[in-house]
Amino acid sequence: MTGKLLEVRGLSVSYQTPRGSVRALRDLDLEVAEGEIVGIVGESGCGKSTLLAAIIGLLDANATVETGAIDFEDRNLLTLPPREVRLLRGDRISMIFQDPMTTLNPVLSIGRQMTGVQFRQRISLAEKRKRAEAMLQRVGISDAARRLEQYPHHFSGGMCQRVSIAMALQSEPKLLIADEPTTALDATTEIQILHRLRELQRSFHCAILFVSHNLGVVSALCDRVNVMYAGEVVERGSMRDVFHDPRHPYSQKLLECDPARIKNSGEALPTIPGDLPDLAELPAGCIFAERCPAVFAPCRDLRPPHHAAGEGHTASCLLLAEDPPHG
Repeated sequence: MTGKLLEVRGLSVSYQTPRGSVRALRDLDLEVAEGEIVGIVGESGCGKSTLLAAIIGLLDANATVETGAIDFEDRNLLTLPPREVRLLRGDRISMIFQDPMTTLNPVLSIGRQMTGVQFRQRISLAEKRKRAEAMLQRVGISDAARRLEQYPHHFSGGMCQRVSIAMALQSEPKLLIADEPTTALDATTEIQILHRLRELQRSFHCAILFVSHNLGVVSALCDRVNVMYAGEVVERGSMRDVFHDPRHPYSQKLLECDPARIKNSGEALPTIPGDLPDLAELPAGCIFAERCPAVFAPCRDLRPPHHAAGEGHTASCLLLAEDPPHG
């Protein structure tokens, strides 16, 4: 792994609600090196979107960053003046959002939108259109000059997502954040988009922070993986370690629920029994204890730190401690 491009340290984010403070992220650590693709997986509500919003500076008004730092290129994004964060956003850091059909403005042509995002470039409109045309070609859209004159409703969902990727990469960012960018697409289009995204990542040598609930997509694209549960990273490591030797009970259960692992089409889809914890009233011990098949007494009282499960592979489970507590 090369030098760190992004480092999230001890990040805690809460939301103020009528019920009180909801602690969406707690003491979260995450690293992305230059030129690598890092995946984040977990159930809905685990805090993935809150993490991305904190990194890019788009948290909701009722959100509060309680503790932590988000270092990007050795600058803490949480302490930078808002103007400097805006200069980074869309330039050094770009984002692909989840639904391509709502990402693009329906009343503006593709060309106007793609030239509009180049507002920082001190070049002529004709040159901006040439750059936009070239980027459309790079993401696999033919007849790009004509396509620039069209509107989003002229494009399929997959083509709109290609346009979104082109817009995000036009500034040649160092970090590309992808928030479940293939969720709304069919399987064939999804494979094409992933293949194109990997090609472009190698070409631009940018790092990608890739969020998805689709384990197959993450395994095909990512170098390293972070497994999130209820606002915490419970396991991290290389894609091979996490997917082939998961050590946290939640990671193991999550992988068991992957539809791709069901051998017979008639089998019932496995589920994880129980419910997500109430983040307004957190349990004292392990956040997964109430749903864990391997739970024992200390789990309910002790919050587990990350223990080594191999080189570069850790999991927050008391069973991995060198001297596990007795109970």
